[in-house]
Amino acid sequence: MDKKQQYERVFCHFDGNGDGKISPMELRLCLGSLGGEISTEEAEAMVVLMDSDGDGQLGLDDFVRLIEGTEEEEKVRDLREAFKMYEMEDGSGCITPRSLKRTLSKLGEKKSFHECKSMIARFDLNGDGVLNFEEFMVMMS
Repeated sequence: MDKKQQYERVFCHFDGNGDGKISPMELRLCLGSLGGEISTEEAEAMVVLMDSDGDGQLGLDDFVRLIEGTEEEEKVRDLREAFKMYEMEDGSGCITPRSLKRTLSKLGEKKSFHECKSMIARFDLNGDGVLNFEEFMVMMS
């Protein structure tokens, strides 16, 4: 089953009355059954945000954009957590050769300072010798 078919299956599950659209109430009920409690106002706001034809409901394409946007947000959140593990302890928002060496060592991978500097240089887009979060995201993609 490809991704499009999976989305269609989930969409049909969320579309409680089978009208080919997901109302804010259907969205709220299905998310609640999956453990994702949201208020009526939050469900309405999500629908308004993603509703491409202005009918106050989500069509399949709107639903796919909502799901994919949520997946992207989760991916960025996970990357931010990983980034925090490697960044300087002073919270400077960057990964230095020293902080990379320290973290890799904690993970059981021994690298020299020079090796860490080379690793960073490959993804250091602005040439400042450290990785910021945006550069880290490029490296991890």
